Amino acid sequence: MTATPAGAITITAPAKINLTLHVCGKRADNYHLLDSLVVFAGIGDRITVAAADKISLSITGPFGGALANEPDNLVLRAARLLAITHSLKAGAAITLEKNLPVASGIGGGSADAAATLIACGKLWNVDPLRLSDSEIASALGADVPVCLRGVPAYMSGIGEIIHPAPALPEAWLVLVNPGEPLATKAVFGALNGRFSAAMGRHAFEKLEGASDLAKALKLYSNDLMAPARELLPAVGAVIETLEQTPGCLLARLSGSGPTCFGLFADAVTAYAAARNIAAQKPSWWSVAAPLLKP
Repeated sequence: MTATPAGAITITAPAKINLTLHVCGKRADNYHLLDSLVVFAGIGDRITVAAADKISLSITGPFGGALANEPDNLVLRAARLLAITHSLKAGAAITLEKNLPVASGIGGGSADAAATLIACGKLWNVDPLRLSDSEIASALGADVPVCLRGVPAYMSGIGEIIHPAPALPEAWLVLVNPGEPLATKAVFGALNGRFSAAMGRHAFEKLEGASDLAKALKLYSNDLMAPARELLPAVGAVIETLEQTPGCLLARLSGSGPTCFGLFADAVTAYAAARNIAAQKPSWWSVAAPLLKP
């Protein structure tokens, strides 16, 4: 194991979960207009930065190999963007510990980019929010602004319009990924104009428990779940497995998938569910994690 350099800064990049996701239309530039309730789970990647002469990246972790041949990781782009924004010539030795599956609908790359902005901001003593949300979304991706905040939020527009969500009750998530690729562009393409109205938001006020949260979520949907299941039948298998698991209050796709989540009331039930699914489907990635509170 490589020792962490003295003075290094480590920031966690938690998994981003779309509890709801309505696709409300499409702009002339082909960006889709979204309306989503976003939360974060108590599991994620880790970004560590240390002072250096130049910006560099090393990748570790169980899913690091999937990024080995990526020529320009989003982490590097985030660090360079921050340096350019502040007219800096500073360097950073960045280590990405990749604990989440790649391209899985839980915002791994976006969360990594957000954590890099925060970590390099601390290292270089600059403000990562000097850029507007729309500039960050355009440069690094629509999910990065909400990941910078890391708290439950309503996300709309192409991701650059963010409003705080009300306090949500304690709940647990079981995240399951079937281990098969599913391209975001293909999922949006298969939507074929099946757009929804924007969500109403009153349903999430003053919820008292995970069961109340599940009832509120059932009023809305993830519009990408149907096209994802059409393109990758394994998504349907994951949803059905979660729905049949004792204690699961709701099963749904996150983002464009293929990761799905089950909503559970407590840690004991969630961990038991994750273990049972892992035993049934050893090729699937299955973990339990709390819904993070602000």
